[in-house]
Amino acid sequence: MRKALGYILTSLFYICFAVSLLIFHPIQWLCFKLGGYAAHKKSVDLLNGFLVACNYTLFNRTRFIDNKSIPTGRPIIFVANHQSTFDIPPMIYFLRRFHGKFISKIELAKAGIPSISYNLVHGGAANIDRKDPKQSIAEILKLANNMKTKNWSAFIFPEGTRTKTGKMKAFSVGGIATLLKKNPNALVVPIAIKGSYLMVKYGMFPLRPFTSMSWEVLNPLDTTGLNAEEIVKKAEEVIKEKVEA
Repeated sequence: MRKALGYILTSLFYICFAVSLLIFHPIQWLCFKLGGYAAHKKSVDLLNGFLVACNYTLFNRTRFIDNKSIPTGRPIIFVANHQSTFDIPPMIYFLRRFHGKFISKIELAKAGIPSISYNLVHGGAANIDRKDPKQSIAEILKLANNMKTKNWSAFIFPEGTRTKTGKMKAFSVGGIATLLKKNPNALVVPIAIKGSYLMVKYGMFPLRPFTSMSWEVLNPLDTTGLNAEEIVKKAEEVIKEKVEA
């Protein structure tokens, strides 16, 4: 019954999602051209608020547990487990005060996807070519420098790929180590994502309706005396305790 309803509701979800992307593409362009980064960012934040709201067409619950004790005005590395493509909009929208940027595949930036590709190119993301290590490192270093000079933050999915079962994969150190090298005093903040893998249980069509999903921003890690590998391992353990409890 749930899957049968999914066929009907998923069509509505994708219509809402696509319309949001199409409407905000020219809005982003106009904001960037007339108001620069600040105006463009506001348009991207608003877009992601609409993308989060698309979940309601599936009667899915998006619960975001924020952590108001985390300070702004300093670089932060948000480290999260990765369960589905739809993990991203809530992080951008609900944590918009931190100017968080993603490390993304360059293919997405070049794909011409309305709103998404434009934001990846102009919004400060690190768009990496996984076949070109030199280019990848340069892109991550550019993001790291922007974090240092502009107090931006970064969102990292150290698993590399999305889980299909909810069970976490081992975290890799690479990108986080590069960001920490340039920003040794950055806060490292774990985010535990639960339930979003169930939304794509049947694949991208149909999506699973009546699904509860949560994003919980945990307390910053105490990284005193720890190297990058130890910090990543600690983040993995803290997130795993929440996700697989």
